[in-house]
Amino acid sequence: MSTQDWESRVAAAWEGFDDYAEEDAADFRAVIDALVAELPADSPLGPFERACAWDSTGHSDTAVPLYREALARGLDGYRGRRAKIQLSSSLRNVGRAKEGVDLLTPELDAPSDELDDAVRACLALCLSSLGRDREGLSLVLGALAPHLPRYQRSMANYARLLVEPDA
Repeated sequence: MSTQDWESRVAAAWEGFDDYAEEDAADFRAVIDALVAELPADSPLGPFERACAWDSTGHSDTAVPLYREALARGLDGYRGRRAKIQLSSSLRNVGRAKEGVDLLTPELDAPSDELDDAVRACLALCLSSLGRDREGLSLVLGALAPHLPRYQRSMANYARLLVEPDA
């Protein structure tokens, strides 16, 4: 099995995800399980892909330990960051938003990539679940500001002032 071939087939499976009806979720997970079965037993990609499949089919409770296993096995880089974002979201969904905040907060200082806004959006949801809406709104406005055609500086300042009112 070539890594590129496997990656292509995983990508194709995910591209077809929306073609599965809700009642066919087990069929989609079976496709992912078959792909995972091709990996070495200790690969961090296996539990990550399985977690994604369970999470995407509405089973955050099953996804949480799989994301943790993937990270414990050394999943890092882009997929590692995705796993942290998705694990935080799943933790929030199962009533453990504080763990999600603890997991994602260090990602605010991680090297920047295309997942920065997803980190902030998910962290904002976790914060909101904890009743920390001003902090969450600050994160969302801060993430949105650079994408606006105008008012970037104003929105960034408003975002900062939500959490630093005396500044």
